[in-house]
Amino acid sequence: MKPPIPPPAPTPIHPAVHLEFIQNQAGLPEEIGLEQIESYHRALFLHHHAAEWEQCQQQARTHEERLTHLESRLAGTHQKLAGLDSVLPVQWEGRADVEPSVPWNLWDRIMFVAATLGIALLLVFGVLNVSFNLLESGLVTFVESPIRAYFWAALLPVGALAVKIGWDLLPGRRLRLLYFWSCLALGLAGVLAWLGAYATVYPSLSQSTAEQLQTLTVQGNGPVGVTVHGVKWIDALIVIAQATAEIFLSAALGIYLTTLYLRHRPVRLAGNPVFAQLEEERRQLSEQVESERKGLAEARGTFHRLQNQLEAMLSFARSLYQKEAHLRRDQSHQKRLLLDEISERLRSQLERVQDGSDLGTIPPPLQRNGR
Repeated sequence: MKPPIPPPAPTPIHPAVHLEFIQNQAGLPEEIGLEQIESYHRALFLHHHAAEWEQCQQQARTHEERLTHLESRLAGTHQKLAGLDSVLPVQWEGRADVEPSVPWNLWDRIMFVAATLGIALLLVFGVLNVSFNLLESGLVTFVESPIRAYFWAALLPVGALAVKIGWDLLPGRRLRLLYFWSCLALGLAGVLAWLGAYATVYPSLSQSTAEQLQTLTVQGNGPVGVTVHGVKWIDALIVIAQATAEIFLSAALGIYLTTLYLRHRPVRLAGNPVFAQLEEERRQLSEQVESERKGLAEARGTFHRLQNQLEAMLSFARSLYQKEAHLRRDQSHQKRLLLDEISERLRSQLERVQDGSDLGTIPPPLQRNGR
């Protein structure tokens, strides 16, 4: 949309009143003279300002038409907005999320904090323990670069997060419940396997150095749990069971945290896209309406300024005409009085002549106003 044309700066009344034309019309009757004066000066004013006069009228009509159209559109937009809500409930598990949530209580808060601490402890302990086992394994790659053991141990929290993401992506409540119990069962199975494997080697680990020397044999026919080969397999089982327990227990605790949050989750609302679009349209229409109103006001103001200039010039011309007409009437009255006095004196002198009076005693005529 083109910006409205700024109004011209105020200027003095132009053209000037023509005194010569007024003086020429001063001898006419007042009604005819005033009509002639007004017609002449109106034509003279429009001769200089007709283009600006017509331009202001056209601009005012254009702004009025645009303003009418924009106001009708704005009213329709307001009517549409009145029947819409700015926010809508989010679809959660196939239904609108408009049900109020359960308020938080002390037990749920305690369980939420305990589950969070449990996840942190499991992950920290798992990373440190697995990295220590890898360093104690004697593998060259870990002995030369111990940092690799910590990177390998970092797979535990990543695996727990991946198991938790699998639960988030399941669509149905039954599938999620089955997934949760499966993770919990695997985690507990890992804990039991871990404890069993550790209990197998615990008797040999609890012996003193003297007791271990007494049980040593050349053939190595001791029990499997105390031989070097058996201990290696049990260590591997301990690491596998520990990793399984930490991954699935951490995931189960994470699922439990999510369940607690969803039980107390706030009602989730999203912005209505239709309302947002109509609101943006309403804002743009309001700005356009305001711009058109300013343009209409400027066009009308310029037109009224021209009208006031014309009225002021016509009033000034009428005042000059009335002044000239009054001066002429006064001069005519003075002449008529002088002529009446002269004629009266001549009449009196003629009467004296007829009566035989001396003509030499006739006084000179009277002088009025230096004439």
